[in-house]
Amino acid sequence: MEKLIITAALNGGVTVPTQTPYLPITPRQIADEAARCADAGAAVVHIHARDPKTGMPNSDVEVFGEMLRLIRERTDLVVCTTTGGGLYLTPEQRLAVVTGYAPEMASCNMGSMNFSVHPITARFKREDYKFDWEEKYLLASKDFIFRNTFADMERFVTVMAENQTKSEFEIYDVGHLYNLKYLISQGLRQEPLWMQFVTGVLGGIGSGIEDMLTLKQTADRLFGSDGYMWSIIGVGYPQEFHLAALAIMMGGHVRVGLEDNLYIRRGVLAKSNAELVARAVKLAEEFERPVATPDEVRQKLKLKGKEEVRC
Repeated sequence: MEKLIITAALNGGVTVPTQTPYLPITPRQIADEAARCADAGAAVVHIHARDPKTGMPNSDVEVFGEMLRLIRERTDLVVCTTTGGGLYLTPEQRLAVVTGYAPEMASCNMGSMNFSVHPITARFKREDYKFDWEEKYLLASKDFIFRNTFADMERFVTVMAENQTKSEFEIYDVGHLYNLKYLISQGLRQEPLWMQFVTGVLGGIGSGIEDMLTLKQTADRLFGSDGYMWSIIGVGYPQEFHLAALAIMMGGHVRVGLEDNLYIRRGVLAKSNAELVARAVKLAEEFERPVATPDEVRQKLKLKGKEEVRC
């Protein structure tokens, strides 16, 4: 099998600070986490911008720029920026990081969907929240539609191509694979195709083994088993590691991180993203699958190189 690509999703756009004291918020904290993940074995980090004072997700291009600069100064990691962001950001706001900095890679969501994290509020009392915005933000997701129309998707892939930013296609459900197939039929050419199968989000496909196999079998039918590369995201614990183990065995790749899962063991909070990366590396070692370096990822995914990022 080819070497395993491990992505660390450092902070996300829906995890709130009340859920864990270990969530990195400021650009400096995020760069520190990235460096620890690089040491642990990650080749890619996925980042979101947040208000450095309150931790609220946003699309501040200055914050993105500082994160990109600090990570580049300290590591050789591939940085994948979000174009999903947080709740209620416009497509223009979500794309600003690509037009502003032309990162090596950015997420590219393959369909509109209900996307809700409101059940998190059942775990906390109002007085438990660290910041005033958190409960309202979580509850608002119950009435939230994550917009990714065909016009949006065409625009996102076009802007990324113009900036030589590799699209990481986010696949939250089976229909998203058909959306991607349609875009290819309309002239999208980006090889190799790089997909993240996102499982376990309320509003998308589940995170059972059968769900992952359904995505893989459908992708094989639409694109050919050699026509794409894929990675798995299992939201929550223990799904993150159950699906990681299966992906490692099947030749796929793995994403872990505090964006998707807060626990290193059942009931035990991970104290850093690097702990989650280290556990993924241990799984890879058990299956005798070597872990890829950032430069090997750049070669495999045909990335332009971090020196071409405008930061």
